[in-house]
Amino acid sequence: MKEKLKKIILISSMPLILAACTNVPEEITEEEVLEEKVEISNVQVDVTTAITEAVEKIDGAVVSVLNLQRNNFNSWASFYGEATSEEEYLQAGSGSGAVYKISDNLAYIFTNNHVVEGSDVVEVLFQDGRRVEADVVGTDIWTDLAVLSIDSENIEAKIEFGDSDNLKVGEPAIAIGSPLGTEFASSVTSGIISGIARTVPVDTTGDREYDWEMTAIQTDAAINPGNSGGPLINISGQVVGINSMKISSATIEGMGFAIPSNDAVEIINQLEQDGEVIRPHLGITMIDLAYISKEQKVEELKLDENLEEGIVVTRVATGSSAAQAGIQPRDVIVGFDGEEVSDSVRLRQLLYTTEVGKTVEIEYYRDGQPKVLNLKMLAAEN
Repeated sequence: MKEKLKKIILISSMPLILAACTNVPEEITEEEVLEEKVEISNVQVDVTTAITEAVEKIDGAVVSVLNLQRNNFNSWASFYGEATSEEEYLQAGSGSGAVYKISDNLAYIFTNNHVVEGSDVVEVLFQDGRRVEADVVGTDIWTDLAVLSIDSENIEAKIEFGDSDNLKVGEPAIAIGSPLGTEFASSVTSGIISGIARTVPVDTTGDREYDWEMTAIQTDAAINPGNSGGPLINISGQVVGINSMKISSATIEGMGFAIPSNDAVEIINQLEQDGEVIRPHLGITMIDLAYISKEQKVEELKLDENLEEGIVVTRVATGSSAAQAGIQPRDVIVGFDGEEVSDSVRLRQLLYTTEVGKTVEIEYYRDGQPKVLNLKMLAAEN
C-alpha cells in the first residue's frame, strides 16, 4: 500500500515538474536588453475629487500680497560718493489674499492687517505673473483684517463666502495661499476643521503681552508664513475663514487658525465703506488688578485683599466717555453692562462689541466702596 501511494505522489508531481521546465525563457542577448525602452502608460486616470473641484472654483481669485517699504539708501551711489534722491522699495514681507468683489471698475481683495502693516506700497501678484499696485482701503488691528482695491480690468474670478456658523468639526478644510513667499504661490493644503469658536490670545502691539483674544476656527490644514490673509475653504469651494496665524513650536504640529467668515464679512464691509471699524472708546489707560500687590490693594486702593479680578484705571482722557461719566484714576472696574470684567482683555472684548451711542452700566470700586454709574459710549476721535 505504501509503495502504491509513493507511486501516486510521484506521478502527480511529474506534470508540475514538466510545466515548470517549459517556462524557462530562452537566453536573452545583450543587444535585446539594450533595445528595451521604458514607456509611459497610455491609461488615463481620473483624479477629479471634491477637493480638486473646490480648489478649481476659487483658485483664480487667490493672489499674493507684497509689502514694499521705502529704502532711501542707494548702496551703489553711496559707495561711489554720488548723491541720489531716487527712492527704492524693497519687499519687506508677503502674504496672501483673495478677490471677493468686482464693482465700479474696482476689484476688492481681503488680506490680513499684519501682511500690509508698515507698508509704503502694496502690490498684488496674480498667478499669471501680473503685478499690480493696490490701494489700502482700510485696516483693523484688532481683527487682523485689511481690504485692498485694484483696477478690475481683466479680473473675472472672485470668491464666495460661506456660513462659518454651520461648520462641523471633522469636515474637510482647504487652505490656499503663498507659503514662504511668491515662489510657492497658490499652494494648496488640506485637512479638517479641528475646532470652532476657539479663543486665541493675541499680541497686537508686539510687546509680548497678550492684549486681545481672537475667536477663530482651528484647522490642521498646513498654514505657514505667507499663507496669512489667504482663504480657508470648505468642500464646496466657499470661503469659511481667512487664515491668520498658527502655533509654532517643536512640540506642536497642525494647529492653524482662521478668522471665521461670518465675523470677517462684517468687518470687511465696514472697512470698504469707512476705511476703518468705528468702535466705542472709553478713554482710559488701565492695568490688570492681578498685577497689583496685596499691600497696594489694601493700603492704596482700600480693597479686600481677596479681590483678584478687575482693572485699575490709571489715567482718564479729557472729554472721553469715561471722563463724562465721572470715572477717575484709581477706580477699579469690575463690571460692564452686566458682565464681569476679569482683566483688560475681557473689557476690550465687551467694549468692542457694544454699539456707539449705547448707555451701559459700569460697576466699580472707589476707595474700597462699591459703586455704579451709567456711561454713554462715544466713538474714538481720529
